[in-house]
Amino acid sequence: MNLRKKVFECYNAFVGLLELFQKKKRYEGRVVDLQEKYRVSEKTSYDGVPTVYYDILKHGSKERVGKTDLRLSIDGDMYYYGHIGYNISPAYRGNHYAYEACLLLFEIARAEFGLNELIITCSPENTASYKTLTRLGGELVEKVEVPKGHPLYTVGETTKYIFRYKISL
Repeated sequence: MNLRKKVFECYNAFVGLLELFQKKKRYEGRVVDLQEKYRVSEKTSYDGVPTVYYDILKHGSKERVGKTDLRLSIDGDMYYYGHIGYNISPAYRGNHYAYEACLLLFEIARAEFGLNELIITCSPENTASYKTLTRLGGELVEKVEVPKGHPLYTVGETTKYIFRYKISL
């Protein structure tokens, strides 16, 4: 494990301790809410990308159904990851929670960070994510081959669909 990654893990552990003492923002949606977990700046991120991490909770409860993150920059190799990543716990899949979380993230990205366009990607074999991204109404920009040596390629993600979402007012 490289030193930068180890430092990042230590930082995340420290942030976890801080959460015990800090009240984080909660964004309410119709079906799910997003509870901010922590923010990573460009300087403290292991990949140099400022990111905000959230838990996805059933609306009005503390029941965690998944997690998501909003990357505030996607220059270069980050294009293959996109601005938004999400994971719904297996027991909660099939309820459109990722879709609802993305709708909230669109609002947050526009209102808090001034973004007017987002990129979200998925692998062609991930049918559930493809359906979510289509349902969100984005434009399928392209199907791309992930460059050999890219971190996604090394874990078997060799192709990505790239969707673009206009979120300006």
